[in-house]
Amino acid sequence: MMPQPGWGLLFLSLMAMAHGVRKGHDLLNVCMDAKHHKAEPGPEDGLHQQCSPWKKNACCTVNTNHGAHEDTSYLYRFNYNHCGKMTPACKRHFIQDTCLYECSPNLGPWIQPVSSSWRRERILNVPLCREDCNQWWEDCQSSYTCKENWHKGWNWTSGALSELIDHLGLV
Repeated sequence: MMPQPGWGLLFLSLMAMAHGVRKGHDLLNVCMDAKHHKAEPGPEDGLHQQCSPWKKNACCTVNTNHGAHEDTSYLYRFNYNHCGKMTPACKRHFIQDTCLYECSPNLGPWIQPVSSSWRRERILNVPLCREDCNQWWEDCQSSYTCKENWHKGWNWTSGALSELIDHLGLV
C-alpha cells in the first residue's frame, strides 16, 4: 500500500508535539536562531566539500562552510587536534556534524529553545544511524581527545569550549 501524501508532515508534527518543539509547518525549511545561522534558508552556491549537500537550500553561509573545514575554526575557537593529530577519517565525522548543524534547514523536529548569550535555539537528540555511529567509532578509535568526559573539567576562560559542548548537545 502506498503512503498517502501528507503522512511525512503528520509524522513530523507528532514528533514535534512529543518533544515540545516547533509546530508542524515550522519543522522543515527553517533555520535555528543561533550564532552562525542565516535567518531563512536559501541557496548558497559556494558551499563545498562536506557542506555541499545543502547548497540548494542552506542555513549556513559560505564563510561558515569554510570555518567548518578549518583545523582551528573561528566558529567555536576549538581545535580537534588538541591532543595530537586527529586522523583525517575521524575529523571528517566532526566536520560533517558541523555542516549538518550549521547548514541543514530540516532539523525542526529537534530544535529546542535555549537561553544563552549567543543563541536562542539548539538541536537535541538528533538520531544517528547505527551504520554512521559504527563508522564514526571505527574511524576515530585511534584518535585521542585527552579528555575522559567532554561534559566537564575544561579550563577555558574564553567560553569557547562551552559553545562547542552546547553545539554537540552534550549538556
